[in-house]
Amino acid sequence: MKGIIFNILEEAVTLEHGPDTWDDLLDAAGVDGAFTSLGSYPDETMLALVDAAAAATGAAPADVLRWFGEAAMPLLAERYGVFFEGHRSARSFILSVNEIIHPEVRKLYSGAGCPHFQFSTAPDGDLIIGYQSPRRLCALAEGFIRGAAMHYGEQVTISHLACMLDDSPLCRLRVRWDG
Repeated sequence: MKGIIFNILEEAVTLEHGPDTWDDLLDAAGVDGAFTSLGSYPDETMLALVDAAAAATGAAPADVLRWFGEAAMPLLAERYGVFFEGHRSARSFILSVNEIIHPEVRKLYSGAGCPHFQFSTAPDGDLIIGYQSPRRLCALAEGFIRGAAMHYGEQVTISHLACMLDDSPLCRLRVRWDG
């Protein structure tokens, strides 16, 4: 996993809970916390931090990942505003991930292992998102979707139709725009 994700996580934790909390998480996870944005780190390092945060808060690891996805979006918009320009809605932004955002991420961060998304529209207009990644961090993807909706002043309801964590070949999320 690229260091930039750890940098964003550190910033999100520090902004919401203070720098001591970040240091406590690093200690509890048994990691040193020296993450460079261009560096690559084992996925297990992120999972250790998520597990430490879950243990500290009593939340499920999936809830920690969802929180991180939501909290990361304003930080990503601040750092990478160009990816958000030209989009008037979260739906438009989300649909640009495979063709615009992830190719640019791969250019900026060599070796980045980005997930792949498949998109379709349900008959009722809901967005159906297929998520595939060996990391199986669909809860983080959910958080990013919620964060994108908040960024554009929208609210969404997300339902998990299928999950890789339940041995499905991919996760399928249904996103309904509320209001």
